[in-house]
Amino acid sequence: MPNKKRKVSINDVAKLAGVSITTVSRVINKVPTVTSANQSRVEKAIAELNYEPDANAQRLARGISNAVGFVIPGYPGIFYSYYAIELIRGVGHACEELHLDLIFHITNGYNDLNTSSVGGIIFADIIENRRQIEAALKVGIPCMVINNLVDDMDVNYIGIDNYRGGEIAADYLVSLGHHRLATISGSLQTQSGMQRLQGFRDYLKKHDVELTPDYICEGDYSRRSARDGMEKLLSLEHKGPPTALFIASDDMALEVIAVLTERGLKVPEDISVIGFDDNPSALYGPVALTTIRQPLFQMAANAVKRLSGIMQEKEDGLVQEILEPELVIRDSCAAL
Repeated sequence: MPNKKRKVSINDVAKLAGVSITTVSRVINKVPTVTSANQSRVEKAIAELNYEPDANAQRLARGISNAVGFVIPGYPGIFYSYYAIELIRGVGHACEELHLDLIFHITNGYNDLNTSSVGGIIFADIIENRRQIEAALKVGIPCMVINNLVDDMDVNYIGIDNYRGGEIAADYLVSLGHHRLATISGSLQTQSGMQRLQGFRDYLKKHDVELTPDYICEGDYSRRSARDGMEKLLSLEHKGPPTALFIASDDMALEVIAVLTERGLKVPEDISVIGFDDNPSALYGPVALTTIRQPLFQMAANAVKRLSGIMQEKEDGLVQEILEPELVIRDSCAAL
């Protein structure tokens, strides 16, 4: 008998009835190929265990799909994005390791997804595609969200503590004696952009360091927005430019350093810069970039492994995993 503290699974029914999981699923779905003896044993086991079939069990009748869908927003420059490439690399590596097929889908968030050929779906963030996730959950497809902590849907997720990342950046710059701080955020339509800014701003407020509206520039994770934001900050005449900057991604931070170099300013002698991601390309610019590391590859690989466990009914309850960011000190920040 299974442990009554956990939900009864199709495996429990199959074990008690002495038949395969496929046979149980065929009985549930009224497939006529099951012998009367096996059907009787399965029905008896279902009644004894008070088992309630779910959508996963119903899909078994059609055969479990060994494919994982990976859905990623189709933003401009996706295949030049370190963030996207690391997620694709992590998902692909884990699928190869677990012998899973991978179906890759770039979406604008509006079109319906074909869920019939996959056993589970991984969503990279939630950007205008909540309806797709809700539709997949409604038909019983196991789903996993990467890089977004979802508190208003019963969905599995693995993400990073972006708020804490913003705090870490603020703490490090303040520890170096900087009090005239500025930031160029990621898109505030994303949880990562919003929370990194909020963590940075809240830490400074707690430590009585002013962050004025003039020193907050909203970007969208593109190098163009980083350039625009840096030029705006350099044009502030009444306060002068900041002495230190927190930039929401390494790619944006590299563009900021390019702008400063064009203006004849040195990093970190004139302005300190800290990024976010730990993009390897940030090691080889004019100055090695201090950054907040987020384990993108690990996040993506873990998402596949945990989703595979859910697909095989080895996971009980929702998976909600939060990974910690880490400060990586290099050469782009200096004491004031």
